[in-house]
Amino acid sequence: MKVALITGVTGQDGAYLTEFLLKKGYFVHGIKRRTSLFNTDRIDHLYQDQHESNVRFKLHYGDLTDSTNLIRIIQETQPDEIYNLGAMSHVKVSFDSPEYVANVDGIGTLRILEAVRILGLEKKTRIYQASTSELYGGLPENKNAAGFYDENSPFYPRSPYGVAKIYGFWITKNYREAYNMFACNGILFNHESPLRGETFVTRKITRAASKIGLGLQSCLYLGNLSAQRDWGHAKDYIEAMWLILQQEQPEDFVIATGVTTTVRDFVRMAFAELGVTVEFSGKDEKEKGVIIDIDIEKATQLGLNLDTLKLGETVVKVDPKYFRPTEVDLLLGDPTKSKTKLGWQPKYDLPALVEDMMKADLKLMKKDEYLKQGNYETLNYFE
Repeated sequence: MKVALITGVTGQDGAYLTEFLLKKGYFVHGIKRRTSLFNTDRIDHLYQDQHESNVRFKLHYGDLTDSTNLIRIIQETQPDEIYNLGAMSHVKVSFDSPEYVANVDGIGTLRILEAVRILGLEKKTRIYQASTSELYGGLPENKNAAGFYDENSPFYPRSPYGVAKIYGFWITKNYREAYNMFACNGILFNHESPLRGETFVTRKITRAASKIGLGLQSCLYLGNLSAQRDWGHAKDYIEAMWLILQQEQPEDFVIATGVTTTVRDFVRMAFAELGVTVEFSGKDEKEKGVIIDIDIEKATQLGLNLDTLKLGETVVKVDPKYFRPTEVDLLLGDPTKSKTKLGWQPKYDLPALVEDMMKADLKLMKKDEYLKQGNYETLNYFE
C-alpha cells in the first residue's frame, strides 16, 4: 500500500486529492493547522473514526512554519509521496500579509524538502510542489510563439504570493538537481470547484448569484471585471498532480485548459445558470451589471424569488478596494506537455465547471432560505 502525505489537506485541492488517492488504494496522511473552530468541512465525509478497522486516512496537527513538526510527521509516516498543497494562496491578501506568505509559501517548501533530505528519504519519497500561474505575471512578452505560457516561459511575479511561490519553484528544482530527489513542480493555472474558498472570485460569484436569485443578497461587488483567467476544474487538476509523480523522471509541468475568460463573462455564465441575463455598461469603477431578462419558467423551476429578482435591477458593481496594487490582466496556459507526456485530459470545460458550482451553491443557499423562513438566524459572510 502506497503512503501519501498531503499538506493543505483541508483545502479544495487537498480534499479532492485525498478522495482520489483513497480510491487508488493509498494510505493518506494529512497535515492540518490547529484552529479553535472546525475547518474540516471539505474532508469530513472521508474521515474515519480512528477506532475502526482498516482506517486509511489520518490527520496530524502541523504547520509549514514549524520545521521540527514537519520532520517528526515525515519521520513517523515515511511517505512514498508528499503533495505540498499548503499555502496562503489568496493573491490580494498576500499584499496585506507579505511576510507571512513568504514564510509559509516560500520557506515552507524548503522545510519539506530539507526534512526529506535530513531523514535520508531522498530515494524513497517523491515530492509534488504546488506552483502557480501567478509566477508568470501576465506579461505579454513572456508568452510563447502561440500566445500561451508554457514550461519555458520567463517568470515575472506581480504579487507577494507569486514571489513566494517562485522561491518554492526554484528551491524544488535546486533540491532535485543537488540531491537527485524526485521533486516536481506543477504550475497549475486557476482551478475552481464547489469546494473553492468563499473569498476567491469564482466562488464569490457563484455564491452571490445564488443568493441574489433567492432574495438573500441584493448586489455583488467585484474588482477588475476585465481580468482574464484560464479556469479549469479542481477534480481534473488533482489527477494531473498524481500523474506527475508517477513518471519515470521528475519534471515540471504546466496544467491548464488553454482557454481564457474574463471575470465579467464568468459572472454572465453564473447568472445564466439561473435563467437570468445580465448586461454590463459603464467603464472601470463605474461599470455595473444589470438584469435585462429573466427566464420565468427556469427561475420558477429553480425556486428563485421572483419578488426580488426584477428587470433593471443592478446586481453587480465595482469596488476599487478589490483592485490589486499590481494587476495580472491575463493568464493563459499551454497544456501541450501535460497532455502528451502525462496523457492528461480534463473532463470538465468551463460551462460544465460553472454549472457544477452553481448547482452546489444554489443548493447550499437554499438552506439559508429555509432557515430564514422558519425564523432561524443565519450567518452573514462578508469580507
